[in-house]
Amino acid sequence: MSTHHSNQIRALIERLARLSEAEDWAGELNPAQMAALSYLSNANRFSRAPSHVASFSGSTRGTVSQTLRALERKGLVTETRSQNDRRSISYSVTAKGRELALSGKALDNAIASLPPDRVQALEQGLGNVLRTLLAAQGGRSFGLCRQCRHHERRGSASYCHLLKVDLEPAETEQICHEHSPA
Repeated sequence: MSTHHSNQIRALIERLARLSEAEDWAGELNPAQMAALSYLSNANRFSRAPSHVASFSGSTRGTVSQTLRALERKGLVTETRSQNDRRSISYSVTAKGRELALSGKALDNAIASLPPDRVQALEQGLGNVLRTLLAAQGGRSFGLCRQCRHHERRGSASYCHLLKVDLEPAETEQICHEHSPA
């Protein structure tokens, strides 16, 4: 691919990101808070620690901790400490938080207006770019559970061989920090 095409694609991605963030600023959350809330809304029960949010978003743990505290103050998430290790924290999204995270945005509507084959091609192409970038930077993939090599379908149920647990049906469509591409 030519440098011209690469620059054009980068410019399009950056402009889309800025427009999406501008929409976030117009709401009750800043872009970092909206990104964290969106991630937590789509993450499985094993992937909701502050370190997971930080790794997914490319932020520092300190910044993410402040963001999560703000979301908790707003009643959008709740904090749970592990009974075994009080330092281990996980966050759950409240009903109010889920409603806000799932509210349609202009970018979501624009993507939904595309033909299904274009949406699939766009998702696949951007996914490939993201995986290449993460590999170059040593980042984690954070893929969907059902697309992980540790996922096993057992009739109508699912099982994770890595964590050695049965999975809830909804978890197979959620993001996992332990994801390993199949």
